[in-house]
Order: sequence, then structure tokens, then C-alpha cells
Amino acid sequence: MASSVENTVIDEAGGLVAESKQKYGYSTDGNEWRRALSIVMEALPAEVKSNVTSLAVDGTSATALLVDRETREFLAPPLMYYMAQSQEYVEAVREIAPPGDGLAAPTSTLARLMNWHQGGIWQAAEAAGKKPVVTHHADWIAGFLHGQIDISDWNNSLKLGYEPESQQWPPWLTSQSFAGLLPERIFQPGQPVMPITPEASAAFGLPHDCLVSAGTTDSIAAFLAAGLRFPGDAVTILGSTLAVKMLSSVRADEPSLGIYSQRLGSLWIAGGASLGGGATLLKFFTPEQLMALSPRIKPEQPTGLDYYVLNEPGERFPKFDPHKQPCMEPRPADDAIFLQGLLEAMAKTEATGYQRLAEQGVSKLRRIFTCGGGAASTKWMDIRRLHLPVPVTASPQADSAYGAALLAREGWLKTQGLQGDRHPSESRGYLKTFSENAVGQQGVAGELPVADGGSFNASQAAVG
Repeated sequence: MASSVENTVIDEAGGLVAESKQKYGYSTDGNEWRRALSIVMEALPAEVKSNVTSLAVDGTSATALLVDRETREFLAPPLMYYMAQSQEYVEAVREIAPPGDGLAAPTSTLARLMNWHQGGIWQAAEAAGKKPVVTHHADWIAGFLHGQIDISDWNNSLKLGYEPESQQWPPWLTSQSFAGLLPERIFQPGQPVMPITPEASAAFGLPHDCLVSAGTTDSIAAFLAAGLRFPGDAVTILGSTLAVKMLSSVRADEPSLGIYSQRLGSLWIAGGASLGGGATLLKFFTPEQLMALSPRIKPEQPTGLDYYVLNEPGERFPKFDPHKQPCMEPRPADDAIFLQGLLEAMAKTEATGYQRLAEQGVSKLRRIFTCGGGAASTKWMDIRRLHLPVPVTASPQADSAYGAALLAREGWLKTQGLQGDRHPSESRGYLKTFSENAVGQQGVAGELPVADGGSFNASQAAVG
């Protein structure tokens, strides 16, 4: 499977300045990630880089690394976001975590830490003189920019057990024998962290006083890019999975439904992600076939097919069910009808997701923006409008790299005393982002996936 690096530059008002993209082979090798970062940085014009003032990085939620604090070398192979952990590690989390917090799941970062803990991996590394720490790949990349490895953000750290409301690691976690593996400093996304190192400045051609701002996860960055501003605004992201996220004044966490909340300033981003999405469509059709079949889809004439779209057994949202079975049969002889049936099923899953959020007491749904590859499909948009109770539109900005750039801009503005507790999309600035789905700076935003649906983003802001 191929991945790619994107680099996007935006100006002070959020307008697009420049873009670049570089494909590369799928890899969990950190050297490949660093090489990709170098490629997109080198592709930027020197005059753009010379005006960069701030940078932030976003990455795929729950991809975890066990690395040495001093050298940043991997002490074990990365555990990627799509690598579900075995039940023994889930049960180990369940034994220490409060019930109902959602951490006792095969996809949580804490379950990955338990893998290294119960396997004696970090203990062996420590006995060999290493200084192990758990980090996320976005944090690892950011470490090459600001020189630290024990720094993370509210959003990436949520699935490791961090409590954004109290802004601390909870006592039940800090009392564990592995507590020394936790990142020491957790920042609010968009908060100024520190300037880049002289080495990073020289390597990437960035100003020596370029700021590194705290980043976020790729889905939250995409949420920010969509321009949501008010409680009740929502975004549906159709990538390899189908993610539903909504801005709310009320926090909602319900593990049995796969619902959790990320903090955004004084508000919350509540939602979840179904495992059925674009990756399932690509099991049946090539991108070219999807484009060719789309004109034959008739949203006003429902197929009546009762499908449930999943790549394989197991679902996270709108109900957590590790045994949920895909249902994509019977398959009609007409591929256009089959595709329409799949899209209808995904629209029903999305509608159910928003209904479950409403049942948890979140802010009333006002409107839905759309990001990801699915936003380009007018037929899918039309099908969704038949199932959803509010206006549905495509987001003018769909890249997580752009959202990371907004955070970089916010970080720079805070250093200038210009930013209060506003939504990042309301601030003004010039910025760039870089990611495993994106890379960026104020003045620049970018995206770079490491695997299907996986990404780290770095954003920077530059005011000229």
C-alpha cells in the first residue's frame, strides 16, 4: 500500500499559498517518516520557509511508540492505530482503569502500553541502560523539531489515560509501575511549546526563532479544518473509516456506543468512528470504477438492500461490538445498484451515530460538514441528505494538514498576546503544517499518511 506526503501553505487569512505531494512506500520505519518530512520541507520555496513563525504536528490517534528519551530510537516495533491488541492487554487495562472510561479497548494506546509492560519490553530496555518512554508518532516527529520527546497534547494523550478536564494524569495511572513511561508535559492543542532547535533550523531552512506549537490527532485536525465554530456544528469524515464528530458544550463519553470526547478550548468534540468506510468500498471497486458507476446511482430510488458495511468483523461506533459481522449480500448483478446499497448503508450508520450522540445529551445538531474522499461524491452527499435531519455540505477545507496549520497559527498568536480562548479557525495568521497525513507551518500546511488512514501532521505559522 502506498502513502504520500502533502505540504500545503496558507496565508494570514487562511488562503492557499502552495501545495506539494510526494508518494512513498508504506512503512513503520521511523527513518522513512523522517525522510518524508525532509522531502516535503525541501519542496517549500525558500522565501516561504524564511517567513515561517510557528509549527505544529498532528498524527493518527492511538499509534504508539516505545522509544529512548535521549536518542529517540525505537525500543520496540511501533504499534500502529490499526493493530488491535489482544484481550489479555484489554483486561489488564480494565483491572486498573475506572469503569466506563473507554480505555479498556483493543484500540486504546493504554492497551498498547500494556503490551510492552506485560511482555517485559520496557523493563528489558531499562535494564540495558535505555530510558524508555511511550510517545505518539506525531510527538516523535515534533521531537526532531523542538528537541524533546516527553511532550504531547490533550488529544493524542486521551487514549493513553490523560484527563483533559482536570489536565493531569489520573492517580490510578500515576500509581502504576509503568507510570515513568508517560510523557511528562501535556499541552493544550495550539499552545506554544518552544522554539525549534538550531539543528532543525539549519536542516529545514526555517527561522531560528520558529515556534513549535502543540498539535493534535489527525481527525481533530480535520475537524478544525472544516471550520466548525458553534455547538451543534458537526463533521463527517469519510476516509478509510467513517468518523462522526460534533462540537458540543456538553461532554459525552459512552464506551458501549464507541462515543468519546476530546477537549477543544472550553468546548468538547464528541463523536466516534465506524470501521466501515472507504477502505471497504475499495475492496470491491477501483477508484476508476467508482467514478464510472457514480452517474448511474439514483438516490431518489432506494435499493432496499439491508447492508452493514465493514471491512471485517468488529465495529466501534455507533455501537461497540467486537463481534459485529459485515453484511454486504446479496450482491445485485448491476454494480451501480450494489454500490448504491453500500453508500445507503454507510449513510444509515452515520445517521444512527448522530442519533446516539443526541441521546447522550450533546448540543443540538445544527449542520454537517463533510471531509475526506467522500466529500467529492455528489451522489453520496445526496443519499446522506435523505437520511440526515440537518443541512449537509462539503467542507471548503478538508485536509487535516490545514487544521494543524490553524493550531500553529494559534500558537504564534498567543505569543503575541492576540489570542484568547477562541476557536482556532477564528484566529488570523500565516502558517504551515506537516503531517503523516500532513505537514505544515503558519504559512504552510501539509499531510503525509504512513499507512491507510494513518498520519502525522506538522504545522507552522509564519507572519510576513
